[in-house]
Amino acid sequence: MDAVATDEEPDGPFKAFPSGLHHDLRPFFADITEEVVQAIRTEIPEYARPTDDTYMHVVHQGVEHALQGFLERMAKPDTDWEPVKATYQRIGRGEADEGRSLDSFQSALRLGARVTWRRINALVDADLLPRNVLAAFGEAMFLHLDEMAAATTAGYTEARLHAAGELQQRRTRLIDLLTVDPPASAEAISELAHAAQWPVPRTLAVVVIDHGAQGTAARPILPPGFLARFDVRPAVLVVPDPEGPGQSRAVAGALRGLRAAMGLTVGLQEGARSLRWAAEALDLARQGVLPDTELVCCQDHLATLLLFRDEALVKAMADRHLRPLEAVRPPQRDRLAETLLSWLQCGHNASEVAHRLAVHPQTVRYRMRQLDELFGDRLHDAAVQFEMQLALRALNLRRSARRSASAVGLERAAVGLR
Repeated sequence: MDAVATDEEPDGPFKAFPSGLHHDLRPFFADITEEVVQAIRTEIPEYARPTDDTYMHVVHQGVEHALQGFLERMAKPDTDWEPVKATYQRIGRGEADEGRSLDSFQSALRLGARVTWRRINALVDADLLPRNVLAAFGEAMFLHLDEMAAATTAGYTEARLHAAGELQQRRTRLIDLLTVDPPASAEAISELAHAAQWPVPRTLAVVVIDHGAQGTAARPILPPGFLARFDVRPAVLVVPDPEGPGQSRAVAGALRGLRAAMGLTVGLQEGARSLRWAAEALDLARQGVLPDTELVCCQDHLATLLLFRDEALVKAMADRHLRPLEAVRPPQRDRLAETLLSWLQCGHNASEVAHRLAVHPQTVRYRMRQLDELFGDRLHDAAVQFEMQLALRALNLRRSARRSASAVGLERAAVGLR
């Protein structure tokens, strides 16, 4: 007796088949299997491995399993789908492990369905099957196809996510290895880089991103080959061969809108140094000592980084060489300090100092007479001049940072009063 199918029943098309139809079909399915396998081998290049017997056996087994599963559902529409679903999930995982997309497998499914549908129509035309089963057969076949495809996609996605998670873990460990101090061996780096699918560069630079400007929504889209950790603060990027073609533009583009600092280019085993310099530059940018631009490049601020490597030592140098300025009242003290720094930087040329400070040369000469009275012979000692210039430069940078911070504070206060 024919079963009545409803749209609400997931196996409705299978329940619409006359009982015993699966017995009538079974003798033809071996030939259909061979025809489907041959079509897949011929029309889908990814499955064309005529010399690989093991692989072709797997393809043959997959087609056979799909058709036998179809027959079993015809015989028992209420049969448990979970084991079959698990089989196709394994197939999906296998496709992911083979490194293929699912396009080829989906093409194979569609091709198998076309070949099968063509053969069933031929059997109907030969009066070997009743014509009234065609509608139910077509609906059941496409339902079976959709469910196989869904199960395969689920397995494929699961495998890809698992592989991506493992790959990211390896890359996270690689970042740690590249920035560890003391440095790891070149062999250890090369081995882990291979496992992390990261082409080993000749040089690298480390970038740190300010966590104050970073959030989940602000994570940059990185070019291929960049390594990243966003689970630490500040976030860390490793840029391979940073001086290669287009790399500086790629870094700037990826980090647009984020406050970051890029360490110097170093060898493969010196990442810890680049990381340290980048972190120090980011800290100085936060303080306003370095320009608070989106991306601070250490190579543009080597003297400042060196100067602030040990601020206590710089302060001791200032206490030793600039103490005479304390005898002058603050406004005049700042003007004299500014003039002295410019005089040292301009090679003692009063006219150039005047141009730089936008004052009259006579004003510069007057201030220099005051400085000569304060410092005496020390003002003409080359070694003392060098240390004076370092101390004055540090004081000037700190003074500029304080002015910037004060201006920002006043601007925020004004906004708050509006």
